[in-house]
Amino acid sequence: MAEAAPKHSPVEMLHPRSLKYLSGHLQVLVRGRLWLQVIIGMVLGLTIGILIGPSVGWVSLQTASVTSSWLALPGHLFLALIQMIVIPLIFASIIRGLAATEDLEQLRKIGLRVGLYFIVTTALAIVIGLAVALLLKPGQFVDSQAVQAALGAAPPAMTNTTAPPDLSLSKLPKQVLTLLPTNPLSSMVEADMLRIVVFAMVVGVALVMMAPRQARPLLDLLGSLQEVCMTVVRWAMILAPLAVFGLTAQLTAKIGLEALLGMAAYVGTVLTGLLLLFAVYLAILYLAARQSPLYFLRSTRELLLLAFSTSSSAAVMPLSIKTSEEKLRVRPSISQFVIPLGATVNMNGTALYQGVAAIFLAQVFGIEIGVGGMLLIVITAVGSSIGAPAAPGVGMVILAMVLGTVGIPPAGIALVMGVDRILDMCRTVINVSGDVVAAVLMDRWVGSSKSKSAERQAEAEREKLREASGADVIITDHRKP
Repeated sequence: MAEAAPKHSPVEMLHPRSLKYLSGHLQVLVRGRLWLQVIIGMVLGLTIGILIGPSVGWVSLQTASVTSSWLALPGHLFLALIQMIVIPLIFASIIRGLAATEDLEQLRKIGLRVGLYFIVTTALAIVIGLAVALLLKPGQFVDSQAVQAALGAAPPAMTNTTAPPDLSLSKLPKQVLTLLPTNPLSSMVEADMLRIVVFAMVVGVALVMMAPRQARPLLDLLGSLQEVCMTVVRWAMILAPLAVFGLTAQLTAKIGLEALLGMAAYVGTVLTGLLLLFAVYLAILYLAARQSPLYFLRSTRELLLLAFSTSSSAAVMPLSIKTSEEKLRVRPSISQFVIPLGATVNMNGTALYQGVAAIFLAQVFGIEIGVGGMLLIVITAVGSSIGAPAAPGVGMVILAMVLGTVGIPPAGIALVMGVDRILDMCRTVINVSGDVVAAVLMDRWVGSSKSKSAERQAEAEREKLREASGADVIITDHRKP
């Protein structure tokens, strides 16, 4: 009597093409040294902004305003293009990343461990930001009276700034239920990324539980959507140097050189915090994965430079996956799930920035934030960062939520907005490096039933089959000898 073939789950039979094969859209930018073009654009933008701004005053204020608005047009177009593709790219990539896992056991382990890891490291990032800001006190280097007069904002009443958060257990079930979107289209319109991620994971799990031939058409469609999104990213990147030039010129012309120099302590505090967080990543890699920090830096150099140039962790996802697999030797089944999920959920650089900015503005406005207020900042920033779009400028939106929880005037955002361009690029570097570190750690902690060499060999064979057949999603029938 012939022995019955083992029954395989649909997820073991479905094999969508990896997002890393779309990294060709980004490799051109790397070879063209986009990061250098962006830095040159920033320097030129500062120069032009100073010349036409109030510091030098070569032109009238009205002329400077009109000129800087036109100079900033490519920048606003760049931001709009990136923000336009973030939601469909993340949605498609999470679903196809779920389908790329090797088996249901691996999927279950990754989901539990990576979720806990993201929450813990995000909270750690905010605590580092709060500690650095409290230690360096950047708000003392700014004339608070002049700022309050300019912004027209007075410190609010102190009564609610240290109130502890409402953590009633009776309300917790209702809060959990709100994570599931009753209207996914509405969540997409409102850019509610946390609910979009939950919806994508529900759809992805449902797909990998279906018969492979029924799931294949939707996975093919989502693959085409990824291709469209990366094409738009390539168009947007053409504008990146002009975008940075124009936005920097507009902001410098508006606030002047003296205001920028006065914010140097704040910028230095944020950069110090980001460097400390990056050092923590390297330490975790060395202790948990026995990976040399120098090797990690060499392997991710091009990726991090591109992340600096784009200010969007979603836009560089293909190169993040490619770098993780080919240089850091992460399993494809791990990287293709962790990287897209981390691009939205793992925003540690952004979270750290919220902590520094909140303490800085509290110092400027003379608001005393106690332990309860700091706990509120941590909780709000963790929740907001986890559900934040991986697009340029989103840090300002999150900051408004964080400030509101501890009674800091939202008008203070105008003070930090002038230097946000350079900080946005720097925190994106940390966000992307955090995604790659998470992939390396999950590869070590979760692994797979297959060896790394067997998994890579199987992927290479499927890629040959794709080139021969033109299919995007390969279905393997394990019952055949």
